Order: sequence, then structure tokens, then C-alpha cells
Amino acid sequence: MGTTAAAAGGDFLLGGDLRVNRLGFGAMRLALGGSAPTPEAGVAVLRRAVELGVNHIDTAGFYGFGDLHAHELIREALSPYPDDLVIATKVGPLFAGNMAPAGQAGPDRLRALVEDDLRRLGRDRLDLVYLRVGGMGPAGGESIGERFAALAELRREGLIRHLGVSNVDAAQLAEARSVAPVAAVQNHFHIHHASDSGVLATCEREGIAYVPYFPLGGGGQRIDHARLTGVATRHRATTAQVALAWLLATSPVTLPIPGTGSLGHLTENVGAAGLRLSDDDLAELGGRDPRVT
Repeated sequence: MGTTAAAAGGDFLLGGDLRVNRLGFGAMRLALGGSAPTPEAGVAVLRRAVELGVNHIDTAGFYGFGDLHAHELIREALSPYPDDLVIATKVGPLFAGNMAPAGQAGPDRLRALVEDDLRRLGRDRLDLVYLRVGGMGPAGGESIGERFAALAELRREGLIRHLGVSNVDAAQLAEARSVAPVAAVQNHFHIHHASDSGVLATCEREGIAYVPYFPLGGGGQRIDHARLTGVATRHRATTAQVALAWLLATSPVTLPIPGTGSLGHLTENVGAAGLRLSDDDLAELGGRDPRVT
């Protein structure tokens, strides 16, 4: 099995001009959940990820607690940044002390959040900024046009290169696209939580990146690893690698971003890009035939 993110997973042209390896890295677990015990451990994981071929890192200004903050870890580990590195961030949710939810930023608050991301990451322009909608519940049910228009203005000013939306339904994606181009959608999706297939189909048809968050389970929707053991055994792989390989096989626009604070798990996750699932494997796993668009 390959050991670089650029192996069988291939690459994708994000926004029409940023070529990224399809298997990326999510920074949330470096700063929340205790996956990385120290800042030094987080820095080591980020540097190793880039060495293994990862060039798409997903973060957010609200990923942080105590001494661990994703933005600062990324800047310490990787600045000055490689020319091909794409850093995506999210704005929208507001939090009080101890990460207590405090609502969503209105259009007038988004500029300050974007400027804060620029400062903390040490960048003149952000590669990709998602409008993260709502809390951790299901997507849908509110208009996002006014807030997305505020981000579109920052894009026109040159502070943002590409725009995305996160935790949205089909109607919200359509509303955002009526305001400005959408380069990526980041929604909850994995092998045993694939109810968002309609939005994924739209992204595939329109050439929009689809970035599954919680690709290895989480957010109250777990993966049943026992159902993956047969395929994993045949490939001498882990069930987590099978779950990631399934995401890569499901559509050419999927860009999984598994996160970890462990160097061992990082190597395992990146190795999933080299796992080729056969038609028989996919039939056994169930779900969407990757050849059907």
C-alpha cells in the first residue's frame, strides 16, 4: 500500500486553480479532544503530514482550548508555507468561555473573524473560507445569502481566494451559488452516514469539492467497523483505511480530511490513499457505485 497522499487517491483542482491531493488533514483534533497532548506533538504531526504529501489542511479559528490552538500550531509548524499548501478555514460560529456555543456571527462580524484568521495564520490572503452554518445539528432551515454575500465582498477585496459553505442542505448551497461561486462544500458524510448524497451529486456535477467532515465517524454518527473487517482483512488494511478509501472511491470530488494527533495514525490515514477497492469490495461495503454520476 502506498504511503503518500498523492498515491491512488489522486488530486483535485480546487476552485479551478488550486491543485490538492485528495486526502487532506483536519486540524480540529490537534486542538480539541486530547488527540495531541502538547503543542510540540501537534507541530510534529503537521510537519510529518506535509512530508507525506498532504497539501490541504482544514482548520478554524475556534479550534482551540488551553494551550492548543490549531491556527497557531499550523503557523509554528509550517510557516513559511510551502507554495502548494492550501489552508482552509471556517467562520460563522461564536463561542463563549470553555467553548460554550454563543450563536452565529452576522454579516457585520464576519470581516473581523476573517481578519483574525489572516493575522493568526500569518497570511495575506486565505485560500479557502467556509461559511459554517448552524451548530452541530442537521443542516438546513435558514437563509445564508446575506452572510455569504459579506464573505463574497471580502473575496472581491482580495482577502479570500475561494469561498465554501459547511453544514448546508441543497437549498442553502443553491442560495450561496446565486451570490458567488462556491468552490467547496464541507458536510457530515461517511461510509455509514451517507444521507447527504444529493448535495454530493450536485458537487460532482458542478465540479465543486465535497469535503466530508467526521470521515471516520463522530458527531453522533459512528462507523460500524465490524462491517468493514472482511474488506480490511483481504487488503491487510485497517477498517479506518477502508472507510477513507471508500470515500475516495465514492466520487472524484470527495476530499476527506481525517485528523489525528498521533504520528502512527497519521501514517495509517495517509496510507489509505493507496488502497484500491475492487467492485466486489464496494458491493460488499454497500453504498454508492463510484462509477455512477
